[in-house]
Amino acid sequence: MSTNSKAVLDHPGLMTIKACERPTPGPGEVLIKIARVGMCGSDMHGFKSGPYIPPQPGQEVGLGHEPAGVVVEVGDDVTELKAGDRVCVEPGIPCYTCEFCLSGHYNVCPNVDFMATAPNYRGAFTEYLVHPATLVFPLPDELSLDEGALVEPASVAVHAVEMAGTLLGKTVVILGAGAVGLMVSMVARMAGARKIVAVDLQDSRLQTARRLGADATVNSGEGDPVARIKEVVGRYGADVVFETAGAVPTVKLGLQVVKRRGRFMIVGTVPGEAPVPFLAINREVTIQTVFRYCNSYPTTIELIRSGALRVSELIDRHFAYADIQHAFETAVGDPGSFTKAVVVVDDSLK
Repeated sequence: MSTNSKAVLDHPGLMTIKACERPTPGPGEVLIKIARVGMCGSDMHGFKSGPYIPPQPGQEVGLGHEPAGVVVEVGDDVTELKAGDRVCVEPGIPCYTCEFCLSGHYNVCPNVDFMATAPNYRGAFTEYLVHPATLVFPLPDELSLDEGALVEPASVAVHAVEMAGTLLGKTVVILGAGAVGLMVSMVARMAGARKIVAVDLQDSRLQTARRLGADATVNSGEGDPVARIKEVVGRYGADVVFETAGAVPTVKLGLQVVKRRGRFMIVGTVPGEAPVPFLAINREVTIQTVFRYCNSYPTTIELIRSGALRVSELIDRHFAYADIQHAFETAVGDPGSFTKAVVVVDDSLK
């Protein structure tokens, strides 16, 4: 058996690294030696409580969907990639046959095989990974493998801002100054937003938001956040509000600070029920959900390469692959200790 290993969620709260067979790429596939994997909020939820979609009894569960690495082998019919290429990976494999795929909206494909979730729960925390070559993207020489691991969450931000429509000259409020929220802030600025307000409970993240270009910040745990936000954006509220925290309280807050006929973008994965209040219904607020990304990787890679999207400044913690259990215990037990963490699977790859 060729040497390989993968981190498996034995049960909520316990990750174990297990030996497994190194996969072989088939036609149209590439074998990637994984170097870095970003840690996402959904990974932390999976570690703490299990995946959002429960697996079948006895089904093995992997976590992680933000990998970057180096191609080590290509299958038949692969011409655009070669061994030695530094790459990032788009983790969802759509069916390409449903009406959503055929209309170009493959991110909402009902049959998508997305890493670390149903139906296969194949995680990116592994030494070697096989993936379709069409969903593997070469990294420019200017990009580090750390930055390559952040192309996936950055694509969420790019897709969210694209779906919000024109932001030129508009006021924007971003609820949640985690990695995705901070990237939404940077992309919104590129899209022409006139004023950007970042809102979070952690002062350290708000400091980062200001450093990365937010015009103002509000700690939602202090005073009346609605009044404080409107002091900045105006008494009618913001033109566009992005919810990136994935929490019912921030959904409720967002609906209170979005302007009449404004747009409320729900980017985070919000658990439970978040009812729409009359306050929003009688103001003709457009509520738009955002799910992952679609055809966003090339644009996102170029924005990072150009220096406009400064994702490297978000990475403030690294964990060794061998310490995956400690990484998740830290992420769940002390989430305020970092903005974005990356697991180093192979430190020899640069």
